[in-house]
Amino acid sequence: MKEQDVCQVNCVHQDKVDKVKVRLSKENVLDVTKIFKALSDETRLNIALALTEEEELCVCDVANIVDASTATASHHLRLLKKHGIAKYRKEGKLVYYSLDDVHVRQLISVAFEHQREVKDNG
Repeated sequence: MKEQDVCQVNCVHQDKVDKVKVRLSKENVLDVTKIFKALSDETRLNIALALTEEEELCVCDVANIVDASTATASHHLRLLKKHGIAKYRKEGKLVYYSLDDVHVRQLISVAFEHQREVKDNG
């Protein structure tokens, strides 16, 4: 650790600490952690990004987009569904996946937008 990125004196702002601790105890941090863990896999993140580009995609389309077998794509899609990131509908013999809601779409879009800004700013 460098001295410049650490407080040089111990000073706790108790009002801020108490406010944040109450908020953390009310939120189900574990559930949110599961969302980020599910998206931390490169293939699943690519699938989620693909689903931000297209409203819905069938499993075969997803498999081709991420260069995987349909079984592998299906496995990843089921995991995304399990964590509330994706949903599906069946039409005859085809299964179509989409993002669960606008919040998931925003989360993914904002993450990629942030990364572009980080790269642009060095």
